[in-house]
Parts: sequence; C-alpha cells; structure tokens
Amino acid sequence: MLRRCETLRLCPTMTDFRALLELLTRKGIEFIVVGGAAATAHGSVRLTRDLDVVYRRTPGNIRRLAVALANHRPYLRGAPPGLPFRWNSQTIKRGLNFTLETDLGNLDLLGEITGGGKYEQLLPYSERRRIFDVNCRCLGLKRLIEVKRATGRPRDLEVVAELEALLEESRRAAPKKD
Repeated sequence: MLRRCETLRLCPTMTDFRALLELLTRKGIEFIVVGGAAATAHGSVRLTRDLDVVYRRTPGNIRRLAVALANHRPYLRGAPPGLPFRWNSQTIKRGLNFTLETDLGNLDLLGEITGGGKYEQLLPYSERRRIFDVNCRCLGLKRLIEVKRATGRPRDLEVVAELEALLEESRRAAPKKD
C-alpha cells in the first residue's frame, strides 16, 4: 500500500520485506541479511522498519545491485527533497553504506558493519534461511549477537538479551553428542 509523502514521492507505509528479498535474490545480488530482519529470522519478536543487508562489493555485484533497484526509485532516506541523487554503479562504488527509501520500503545497503566487517568476513558466519518465505543468506545468531553488542547503540543492546536467550534455547534443544 502506498501513500503520498511530504516530499510528494509515493512511498510505502511499511517495508515489503518479502518483495525486497525476492528482488535481490532474483537479480543475483550477493548479500547477507543482518539487523532486525536477521533477529526476526532467528525468532526475535521485535519489529523492524527496514531491511538491513551487507552486500558484496565486487564490480559485478555492484552493477547488478544498481540495475535491480533502479526501477524502484531509490532515494537517500532522510535527505531533503530535490537533492540531486543518481542511483548507479558509480554512486555505489564511491559510497559504502546507503540508507534508502524505495517503492518497496526502507532498505539499508551496507558495504561494511561495525563489529562484523565486509561481506567476505561475514560469509563464514552466515547460513541459508527462509526469511519472509525467501531462501537467502542470514547472519548466524551467535555472530549477530556479537555485531549487535559491538554497535553499542541502545536499541541494539536491548535486543541482545532476547537473542542470547534464543541462542541458549537452541543449544538446549540441540541433540546431545555422545
């Protein structure tokens, strides 16, 4: 559902996580879900308003990312209306982290995250999961806790206790090795 925003852009009333994940997956983007959506995938009950992904910064992946989002009117979230912003491969190469609003909702494209690093550094700590009914890479629970703690932001620290309880619960539920 779309509503008219103050900037006279059409913008979503909420993020369509499934549509964003389907788009990124269908277009062959290499990414790992982190942040609130990853916490939700691991069982957190906290709500998140955006999709946070760490994307691989290879030339091919950057090119696919630029093309994939071009038709969904990406714009810098919180930027003043009318600010000149061109979404293309050069913009992505020159930047690193982008907090975007799109026709599908809010998307944070992160080239690197505090406490976790870049895509290649996070890949060994990721796992395949079905998130919003889309099969994609998600940061593992133990590493997600470490990353959330490393940011030091109050909202991230608030979720750490819940994530630690989920980790402990999963350890108790795991079959015992003889």
